[in-house]
Amino acid sequence: MRHNFLGMYRTHNCGELRKENIGQKVQLAGWVQRIRDKGSIKWIDLRDKFGITQLILEEGKCDGNILKTASELGREYVIQTEGEVVERYSKNPDIQTGDIEIRPNTLKVLSVSKTPPFTIEEESDGGEELRMKYRYLDLRRPPLQNNLQLRHKMLQETRRALDEFGFMEIETPFLIKSTPEGARDYVVPSRLHEGEFYALPQSPQTFKQLLMISGYDKYFQIVRCFRDEDLRADRQPEFTQIDCEMSFVEIRDVMDTFEALVSRLFKTVLDLELPAFEQLSYADSMRRFGNDRPDTRFGMELCHLNDLTQGKGFKVFDNAEAVIGIPFTGGGSYSRKQIDALTDWVKRPQIGAMGLVYVKYVDGELKSSVDKFFSKEELAGWMEKAEAGPDDMLLILAGEKARTLFAASELRLELGSRLGLRKPGEFKPLWVYDFPMFEWDEEEKRFNAIHHPFTSPKDNQEQLWEKDPGSLLANAYDMVINGVEVGGGSIRIHRRDMQELVFKALGFSKEEAEEKFGFLMEALEYGAPPHGGIAFGFDRLCALMGGADSIRDFIAFPKNNSARDVMLNSPSGISPKQLDELSLEISQGSKSS
Repeated sequence: MRHNFLGMYRTHNCGELRKENIGQKVQLAGWVQRIRDKGSIKWIDLRDKFGITQLILEEGKCDGNILKTASELGREYVIQTEGEVVERYSKNPDIQTGDIEIRPNTLKVLSVSKTPPFTIEEESDGGEELRMKYRYLDLRRPPLQNNLQLRHKMLQETRRALDEFGFMEIETPFLIKSTPEGARDYVVPSRLHEGEFYALPQSPQTFKQLLMISGYDKYFQIVRCFRDEDLRADRQPEFTQIDCEMSFVEIRDVMDTFEALVSRLFKTVLDLELPAFEQLSYADSMRRFGNDRPDTRFGMELCHLNDLTQGKGFKVFDNAEAVIGIPFTGGGSYSRKQIDALTDWVKRPQIGAMGLVYVKYVDGELKSSVDKFFSKEELAGWMEKAEAGPDDMLLILAGEKARTLFAASELRLELGSRLGLRKPGEFKPLWVYDFPMFEWDEEEKRFNAIHHPFTSPKDNQEQLWEKDPGSLLANAYDMVINGVEVGGGSIRIHRRDMQELVFKALGFSKEEAEEKFGFLMEALEYGAPPHGGIAFGFDRLCALMGGADSIRDFIAFPKNNSARDVMLNSPSGISPKQLDELSLEISQGSKSS
């Protein structure tokens, strides 16, 4: 049974009363959202987390002291009222309490308010920076309250589900050792150990592996993580993960478990049945969509045209590493001006393409921006290979392979948005698997791990370790929904000799590997079970399910694009006394307080 303890100030919340409550004496408390004064009648919209209830105050029907108090109210005053539920003369179908209103017998001011710097309503007139400065006021608005309610539901359902699946919730440390892989660490100076530093965890990765070695079988944690990296809409310096690990599993076991978890979240929180999860190799994902997190709600898959376009004397294609076409559904009606606008779009620095070639039918005849270099038959061959019909247009990009794939991927997504093919409320989940183990860092002249250095390689690749480590494939997998990577994981290395081999491929000396990860390699010598897991970006999953691009409005107190908390004015300097205690000095010009 669910109990709703409201305390001494109220008998009901502001979203609760209905027609069946007419005639009852009730107490309400909340914030004054709006006052409408028609002289002899005042209406007050009283708001709390649960909704809005209208109060009606009429001369001749209300005590004079109540009318006097009401005349002194302002927006966001906190008040308490006791009165009778009456039927509302002018109904409001847009709110749950729109059939009733309250005729107060008492009206008490609990707290006064300055005039807020922006309107606290569904749609605010405040800019983002202003609303973040007064985040505690912005959080009163229903859209943010709904977002955090969704987050709460997802947290509770995640815990219930994982408990039912046999997982045990275990907390791991926040003050840990800095590691050389991944994003930059946030570091914390130690007062007791002069000149030494803790790091805040980017992930509990090594701890959850140690828990598997400890025999805990299934672990999970809803955990804060920290990465000192450049920000964007789906990144924050501190973020939340659903972090999980399982013993004695292969890839299919992990996929089955977390398909069940995510499907359950969608059903419980949104009442939506997710379709079956597709599976797509990394190589196929890059070839068909140009990225490793494809939005599969629509087609318009990339078409590789090198074999049909090169060696014909058109230097842009002849000198290109990749020539990639996108069949633009319904694009045949596009004017030259509209095509030029698309060309300008792909030439923006964020996309980086040099230009855009098109082929389309005009009055039943093929036309192209390069038709003086290619015959009608050749152009028809491109259209046929791309499966582009008479009402479509084929858009073609060319250049260095990685950049062209990126530009083609971004253009495909933009076209999908313009055509309304990326439908809100429609969800297409899939797994991307068989990622490369390593990527080459040209600047540092060494390999980096694509996921992390504890990911196991796929079997039967022994001949590649010395000859071509860049071709090694990993036992890694990402869960992708609508073009958003919501989770990623892998089967881990559970033998010391294999872990040493990976560290060697990454350019670690034996001494460096021992200094950084000796604790883990020694633990692997004490009977480590085969194990694997996954971590979900919980803020990102909340935003996806809430139909938003930015994760900020699903976090109570986020940072801005400069990683600053403008409400607290953080980060900030610290006092000279604190610096002395930590044996630290700050460079001239740095801030301290």
